[in-house]
Amino acid sequence: MMAWRCRLLSTNPYRTVSKNRVPWRVTYCTNSADWPVVGLQEVERFIVDCMTKVGTRPAHAKSLARNLVAADHRGHYSHGLNRLDMYVHDISTGIAVSDCEPKIVSERAATAHVDGCNLLGPVVGDFSMALAIQKAKAAGIGLVSARNSNHYGIAGWYAMQASQQGLLGLSMTNTSPLSVPTRAQKPVLGTNPLSLAAPAKPGDDFVLDMATTTAALGKIELHDRKGIPIPNSWGVDSKGKESNDPKEVIDGGGLMPLGGSEMTGGYKGYGLAMLVEIMCGILADADYGPNIRKWRNTDRIANLGQCFLAIDPESFAPGFSDRMADLMHTCRSLPTAEGEDSVLVAGDPERQHIQLCERKGGIPYHPNQIQFGEEMAKKLGVAPMTTV
Repeated sequence: MMAWRCRLLSTNPYRTVSKNRVPWRVTYCTNSADWPVVGLQEVERFIVDCMTKVGTRPAHAKSLARNLVAADHRGHYSHGLNRLDMYVHDISTGIAVSDCEPKIVSERAATAHVDGCNLLGPVVGDFSMALAIQKAKAAGIGLVSARNSNHYGIAGWYAMQASQQGLLGLSMTNTSPLSVPTRAQKPVLGTNPLSLAAPAKPGDDFVLDMATTTAALGKIELHDRKGIPIPNSWGVDSKGKESNDPKEVIDGGGLMPLGGSEMTGGYKGYGLAMLVEIMCGILADADYGPNIRKWRNTDRIANLGQCFLAIDPESFAPGFSDRMADLMHTCRSLPTAEGEDSVLVAGDPERQHIQLCERKGGIPYHPNQIQFGEEMAKKLGVAPMTTV
């Protein structure tokens, strides 16, 4: 629960980009009370304008914009407007395309294999999850694997598309190799996020959205810039030994699986990362493990694999949402540990951030992010975002 609270209140990452795009400078701020606020529709408009300016189809730009706005609206700032320059770069350089649509390679009553045709990840993801939902409504379950995709934003975006229609939704993707398997020396697997969304009652679904590493690379880079050690379980050096020195992790080391060392259960995070890799890279016949291009390397296409699952709970026992709501209520009603004020379930911190946005009339952004948007607007020749 502490990690959720920190992410919500004090560790929202923003980057400003140098003229050469790298290195990225990430600024973490502790107080968003005075941040400029931008309306949701205005953020979406800005993203669409930027993407169409570099040749993205309007419908594709809309898919991306809805995903990025949802990320910021839910408090996942690292995967929202913060990533816009990456998508602009991918389209403008031709490393990703926007001149076609995803294609169904093979299909059965409850399954499908999709070729993403190197389109933007959200375009592939929206197409694939819509197909999984369609099959779940007809057959009770729908599973779609996709290859030739790109970074698809927050995993929860797709899982929630199913839960909003009364279905269970599961979404996962493989990513560039950053994580070192238990007992190994070199990164082989990605952060490999996964998300499960389960309907409870309107506005109160269970939404788990998590990576399979203990910490993100950006947090380790931040500690390096500040010259402070990283906590245990975050990373290893080039010999695979747990290290508190961020430089050793960045220069030849890698991220540790969720749980940290073998002694503290890191092999479970390693296993979860493998699970995602099997369901995404292996099942979809996409690139997998060390075959995926390195993070921030755009000299070749990503060819990521992704998996989307929708399940109709009414195909099993009736009353799923009532039981789900009861379980969530039970957890929230538990006596708190000393020093804690509440027990949360997955999705609660995001709901709190959405409520914050509603009170403010839009999404609060760090001034660095507003400046980043203004610089991009000037560079691309589009209207900058206006604040509330």
